Amino acid sequence: MSTSRGTLITVAPTGAEHSKADVPQLPVTLDELVTTARDCAAAGAAMIHIHVRDAEAKPTLDLGLLTETVAAVRENTRLVVQLSTGGAVTDPEADRLRVLDAMPDSASCTMGTVNFGDDVFLNRWGFIVALHEGMRERGIVPEYEIFDLGQLTSLRRLLDEHGLPASGRVHVDLVMGVPGGMPGDVQTLAAALRALPEGATFSATGVGRATLPVLLATLAAGGHLRVGMEDTLSFARRQPAADNAQLVARAAHAAVLAQRPPVDPESARVLLGVAG
Repeated sequence: MSTSRGTLITVAPTGAEHSKADVPQLPVTLDELVTTARDCAAAGAAMIHIHVRDAEAKPTLDLGLLTETVAAVRENTRLVVQLSTGGAVTDPEADRLRVLDAMPDSASCTMGTVNFGDDVFLNRWGFIVALHEGMRERGIVPEYEIFDLGQLTSLRRLLDEHGLPASGRVHVDLVMGVPGGMPGDVQTLAAALRALPEGATFSATGVGRATLPVLLATLAAGGHLRVGMEDTLSFARRQPAADNAQLVARAAHAAVLAQRPPVDPESARVLLGVAG
């Protein structure tokens, strides 16, 4: 495990689970997403994890929209642009692989199948290998998404059998607190860190009520943070998040208190091995 004196803050502003009708502050249009990206960069984010929505605000993996979104965020911010290859749990594998053709700086690679609430987020071994190799061919930095501890064993197998990413570096995001996945507590985080590949960097995501426990434990362990309205709609008990920038600002403040202040996008590129 590799630790850092600074903290990479990733914002995940939208996701595929929440509806605009239920959450009016959710950024779903391109203009809303670009404004959110700017605000979050100003608050301390260095990377943005993007899901896109169609004209009816429904989740989509349309390649044209993805490509347009990557270009717009790059034009208006210096953020590292990461696309989700998960989409919604119902998206077919071919569409999820095609996400890579939008040529983001980084993309997610989920390391196994997991129950996701009442649904199943399916990630076959052959699909995982195809994502890993597709990113290497394009020079895209993978972020290996871990929803349960056994998926770290799968990551070791992937690296042993198919080699390192193009960057030569391994970055992991521990997604904690999803119903059906690993809990968001200190004991589970510690167990996950023991199973990380040698030299890997890691961030952690606390979903829902796990947001603050995971954030604080991750900072103490020398890791990086992912926050945003994809993962929680609350700022505090009975207090909805005003917007994504509010969640980023809190993470940035905590990072400063931990004496590991937020890194800027250029430093994030060096840390992750983003080409160029």
